[in-house]
Amino acid sequence: MNKLDVVRTEKFVENEIAYFHQRRLDYIANKINLSKILKQKNPYLFRAKNILTAQELLQGFLDAFLQSQEETIFGDFMESLAIFVCNEVYGGEKSTLTGLDLEFEKDNNIYIVEIKAGWNWGNSSQIKQLKINFLAAEKLLKKKYAKKIIAVNGCCFGIDNKPVKNGYLKLCGQRFWELISGDENLYIDIIKPIGYRAKQKNEEFLQAYANIVNRLTLEFAKNFCNSDGSINWEKLVKYNSAKNYTK
Repeated sequence: MNKLDVVRTEKFVENEIAYFHQRRLDYIANKINLSKILKQKNPYLFRAKNILTAQELLQGFLDAFLQSQEETIFGDFMESLAIFVCNEVYGGEKSTLTGLDLEFEKDNNIYIVEIKAGWNWGNSSQIKQLKINFLAAEKLLKKKYAKKIIAVNGCCFGIDNKPVKNGYLKLCGQRFWELISGDENLYIDIIKPIGYRAKQKNEEFLQAYANIVNRLTLEFAKNFCNSDGSINWEKLVKYNSAKNYTK
């Protein structure tokens, strides 16, 4: 076990969080179009909320769309941070086994880890697949190591006060970061570098966001608004859900 180098860790976080912001900005600037948003979001929900203006509707669609994308991008960042930390302290490595993210040795045990951003993830089918992945990995690793194999679902934030599950441990928030670093305070210490240049980066993002809202609103108004300016909900729902949609 090595002591975690705080300076190296902060530098890693600053570099990776800058990459997160750049991916976020690139996504909104280059990968969003009206068709993608309208096809993937639920028009009935927004009708039920009595949305009246094209801009309000587009912002609602866009915000819902971006939230899922940001969670994916930030989840990638948190996974890379966890692997970096574990590598620094325990020599952990990114796993090449199906469905797993991290492998490391600690206290003469081999840990295999699937990393998730938050604690409240997965339906029953996904949990079942998690267990299958763990069992397959344990079977392979027992041929390689004469040591105990411990399977862990590591969640970067949240609380689960019943960590012992059927065949694996679910360690969330502080418990997870302490496992991979040996430091019970790391989950707090990483907050500061994550905020590196956040104000500046969010100002850049908000400008790009305003631009895309304006562009999409104009395009939407041309194609899905009536001559009096009201939203043509029937046309919108057909575009979203009709089996043979034609303009």
